[in-house]
Amino acid sequence: MKKLFFLFVFLFAGFSTFAQTLYIKTYGNPKNDPIIFIHGGPSGNATLFEGTAAQKLSEKGFYVIAYDRRGEGRSADPGAKFTYQEAFDDLNGIFETYHLKKANILGHSFGGLVAALYSGKYPQKVKSLILAGALVSQQQTYDHILDSVSTIYKQKADSGQISKLQLVKSLAKNSAEYRKGCFELAGENGFFKVAHPSAECDRLYKEYQEGIFNKTNIRNKNAPFAFYKNESRNNIDTKPVLRKLKEQKVPLYAIYGKQDAIFSAVQITDLKNITGKNNFAYLDNCSHYLFVDQRQMFIDQLAKWLKPQAQKDKKS
Repeated sequence: MKKLFFLFVFLFAGFSTFAQTLYIKTYGNPKNDPIIFIHGGPSGNATLFEGTAAQKLSEKGFYVIAYDRRGEGRSADPGAKFTYQEAFDDLNGIFETYHLKKANILGHSFGGLVAALYSGKYPQKVKSLILAGALVSQQQTYDHILDSVSTIYKQKADSGQISKLQLVKSLAKNSAEYRKGCFELAGENGFFKVAHPSAECDRLYKEYQEGIFNKTNIRNKNAPFAFYKNESRNNIDTKPVLRKLKEQKVPLYAIYGKQDAIFSAVQITDLKNITGKNNFAYLDNCSHYLFVDQRQMFIDQLAKWLKPQAQKDKKS
């Protein structure tokens, strides 16, 4: 069962009231356990997840809700501030519109920061938090990217790229330009992709490229700059938030790709120690976009974690 909503969420900020139209699409039976997918960015959207994994995940018995954050993707809004609180307000609007008391929150990449901070602020609304290739400590990720590409360029004696690397390193660490430079270097060196994708992975990417979701793959290039202008929490480490959620007995899971080269071994170990080994999955031949690189393993792992909890909740 699929339903497409252009959702009018009435939000309150100070003494002002305003309406915002969000792109939201749901997959599956509304009576099933809800999963809200939070995409990467800023400047991202949920099209790749929708085009490859959302329906398949719903067929495992979940009610999957995918949406584009305000001002990003298909949720156009020239007045968007791109702050975490704005994202929280829209998430709360989704809870209200779909009459959800609790939901599983699935955060990918930058969406993992939004998901972790939201869960920390509203733990009573979170059935579980799942981090999928999610940023946790931004500066650790940036440092790892820069150290890794430095090694690559030195081995190649590539003076031009070494100069570009030094330029990125000279930028203010709390700036959109620094973030952009780090991820551009990562992308140029294939950090987000598997070197030898499976036939299934190739097929999924091809179908996405040729399908309707790629045609609506809208990117707001100004979003990162607006975010860094308006949001003070722009280079953060969410590990303290995750540890507190663990103390509050909020189920916490993490699933990452072994070939996702933007994360260091130290970061992966830290995260595994926080979640516990049974709540951490490390997928082989898989990079940043887990729900495409290893779609079936990704979906099966989420079902393995979440279905027993859903059944337990029904009995209680």
